[in-house]
Formats: sequence, C-alpha cells, structure tokens
Amino acid sequence: MAATATAGAMPAAGADERMDPKRLIAFFAMVFGMFMSILDIQIVSASLAEIQAGLSAGSDEIGWVQTSYLIAEVIMIPLSGTLARIVSTRVLFSVSAAGFTIASALAATATNIDQMIVYRALQGFIGGGMIPSVFAAAFTIFPPSKRAIVSPIIGLVATLAPTIGPTVGGYLSHAFSWHWLFLVNIIPGIIVTIVTWNLIDFDKPELALIRKFDWIGLASMAVFLGSLEYVLEEGNAKDWFQDGHIVVGGVAVVIGAAVFFWRAFKVEFPVVDLRAFSNRNFAFGSLFSFVMGIGLYGLTYLYPLYLGRIRGYDSLMIGETMFVSGLAMFLTAPVAGILSNKLDPRFMMMIGFASFAAGTWIMSDITTDWDFYELLLPQILRGVGLMLCMVPINNVALGTLSPARIRGASGLFNLTRNLGGAVGLAAINTILTQRQQEHYARLSEHVQWGNPEAMDQLRNMTSTYDAHGLDGATIAIQKLSGMVQQQATILSFADVFIILTCLFSVLILGAMLIKKPQGAGGGGGGH
Repeated sequence: MAATATAGAMPAAGADERMDPKRLIAFFAMVFGMFMSILDIQIVSASLAEIQAGLSAGSDEIGWVQTSYLIAEVIMIPLSGTLARIVSTRVLFSVSAAGFTIASALAATATNIDQMIVYRALQGFIGGGMIPSVFAAAFTIFPPSKRAIVSPIIGLVATLAPTIGPTVGGYLSHAFSWHWLFLVNIIPGIIVTIVTWNLIDFDKPELALIRKFDWIGLASMAVFLGSLEYVLEEGNAKDWFQDGHIVVGGVAVVIGAAVFFWRAFKVEFPVVDLRAFSNRNFAFGSLFSFVMGIGLYGLTYLYPLYLGRIRGYDSLMIGETMFVSGLAMFLTAPVAGILSNKLDPRFMMMIGFASFAAGTWIMSDITTDWDFYELLLPQILRGVGLMLCMVPINNVALGTLSPARIRGASGLFNLTRNLGGAVGLAAINTILTQRQQEHYARLSEHVQWGNPEAMDQLRNMTSTYDAHGLDGATIAIQKLSGMVQQQATILSFADVFIILTCLFSVLILGAMLIKKPQGAGGGGGGH
C-alpha cells in the first residue's frame, strides 16, 4: 500500500535536483520499515500449522493470527495521515517502528493463542502507521524527475513483501522455528527506529489540530472497518448470516459506516477526507487498486492453498515455489520505471492487466499433477503484471490531484487495496466452498453402481487392499470418495481462476475510461 502524505508544512520538492544524503538515508529506512510491516501480513501464512502446534491452538482459532493483524492494520492506515499531521512524520514513524519491534518480540514469546492474537493485533495497528508515511516522503523529498526511480522502488516493496511472505516464513519456520517469524524483525526494527528518529525532518507537528480531532469519527471508523474485516474474514467459515456473531458484525458495519460517513462530510477536520472521490481519475484509480488487492492477496492465498492441500507441500516447499512471482517483480521493477516515462500510463496498465489475466487463464486448466514447472509461467505473468500495473495506477489516481488533496487522499487510496484483498479472500473462499460442493455432487453422480469404469476401479482397489489383509471394500470406497473430493476441489480452483481472468479482462476496458494524468507519476505503493 502506498502511503498517505502527511499534511502540514511539507516543503515541495524544488527545482534543485541535488538530494540531501540524510533525507535519502531516512527515506530508505522508511521503505524498509514499510517492507517489514507489509511482509508480516503474509509471513505466517505458510507456517500456520507450526504455530498452531506450538501454541496448542484449535483449527478455528489459528486463523486469527492473520485476521487480528489485518483488522488492526486496516483501522490504522487511514488514521495515520491525520496522526502524521498532528505529531509529524518523524514522531509517528519512529514510534511506530519501535512499537512494531516490541510487538514482534512479544509475539515470539507468546505461550498461548490468546496472547498471540493480542500481540499480532498490536503489530498490525502499530505497523500500519509506518506504511502511509513512505509515499508522503517520496513526494516531499524527491523532485519530479526522480519519481520514475522512486515509484518502482515503493511499488516493488509493497507488492513483493506480501508475495515473498510465504517464502520467508516457510524458510524461517522450517530452518529454525516459528518464533523466528517475529524475532527476525527485532534488529532491523531497532535500526529503522534510530535512523528515522534522527534523520526525518520532512515536516513539523501541528499540535493545535488535536483540539479539532474527530474522536466520534475515529470510533465509528474503527467499528466500521474492524467489523467489516471480521465479517469478510470469518463469514465463509461461519456460513455467513446463519451465525449470530456475523449478524452482529454486519449490524456494526452498517451503524459504524453510517456514523463515519456522516461525520466525514460534517466536521471541519475529519479523520479521512472523502472528497477526493469527486475526482474521476482518483475514483477509477481507487477501483483499480481495489481489484489489484483482490489479485495480489487472492493469488498469494490460492497458490499455497493448492500446493498444501492438493500437492502436500510443506511450508518450505510452498515458499520456494512462490518465490518465482517475487523474482519476476524484482526484475520487472526497473523496466516499469523506464516505461512509466515513455508510455501512456493507461496503456501500461492495460499491458499489466492483460499479463495478469493471461496468467490466471493458464491456471484455469489446473490439474492435480501441476507442479513447479506448470506454475512457472503463470507466476511470471502474475509478477510482471503486478509491477506494470502498480506505478501507473498510482499516477492515474493521484496525478491529477492538488498536492494538498494528495496528502489526505493517498491513505484512503491505499485503504482500498487492503479492502480489496479482504473482499477478494472472502469471495474466493465462498466460491471455493460452494463450487466444490456443486462439483462433488455432480461427480458423485457418475461414481455409482451403474458406471462400469467406477466399478472396475472399485474392484481393483478392493482386491489390492484385501491382499494385504485389510477391509478392502471400506478402504476402497473411502479412497474413491477422496479422489472425487480432490477432483471437485481442483475444479473449484479452476472456476476461481476463470473469474479472476474475467475480472482483469474487464479492467483492460476500464483503463480506457480514465483521463491521462498530467505530470510525473506517483509512487507505486500498495499492499
């Protein structure tokens, strides 16, 4: 996620092309802090089984290791722009880095699932304060001529971090233990805290704004976004509104949203400035960001799910396979920077959307036998597509806004990517569940006594197990049922990939509806 620009006395990048080395060091320290915060969303995804075993957690509890982080972070991200105006970027970022480091250390010492959930929520909330400031700094300390270099760096970090999260997490938990998923943050976190506290000088605090702070708006935003994230994360597992907690969460979403939007347009100093949506390009850019969130987080979820459930990969093997997308992003970043100066950003987005759609279209032919080499090209297309989209999407969304409006709008813009990921994961899980049930019912109709092929296979399996002194008939029926279940799962995966293909194909057409922004592009943050 790119970050929100801090308002207040932030000097615009002037004509002087010479960069202050101190500011440059401070900026890259901020980028690394953002990387840690975004990485920690997905670093546990391939290692949940190890954490579950280590904490003796139930299968219905372990998902909250990620959910608690996301709920807390999604509240902090839009709030951080306002906090940066009040206390300054220096104080917000360095305190966030210190708090994130402490919360990481606490998570490593967790002895039960309740402690882990609390510490992960602290990690997410405090870490969310680091993400928005990076984009503000990019606009503040870099002249427009340098943004073609800075934009891909931010975009690479913001998309690479969640993509390689399973890789890093899988390696750490396999080579050491799950505790190192969090201990790995401590030394870098201390360095980032010290560097940013001493070197950031981009703006000054506006402490007088604390008197205008909209506490009711903050509370309603927390209820709205926190409840929304909860409903989306837990809805499918709890059969949506058949569950009382989901119903309560849904009511909280409606009430929180009503109060939040009312306050946003009523008070003098709202928690989030929604007026930026009156700009057509910002509205379309936010929509694209929302869909990119679906693609970024959806596929980071789907690939490990397939590799673990169907192929039986452990966390390290999943991480090694997923590394391909990250490598493709890394190699594409400089190309994206060059193209952002040469191509119409709308055309560049169309290329990126087409690359992403091509990758998911190839995946729609997935079978139970697909391995590293079958997944290679789709992952490359995904990584290339993501990087080619990120820079121009930010340029389109923020390129036509005034500097003052950008400061309030960028956090809101990046919130859409997080919400896109949450909505996408909820939709993907629901589609997988429903389509798997439908495919299983349809396939089961063919595996019956009247089907000669099914009967031949059943007899062969029965005789094989009978020869080993086992209850061949019972085992054969169980095995056959498992094969049908597995095939139904694969078909449901294919359905999701087809839907994603259609979604990104529509975005190719949607790119034609926006105006070409004037001037230099913005940073490519996202998460």
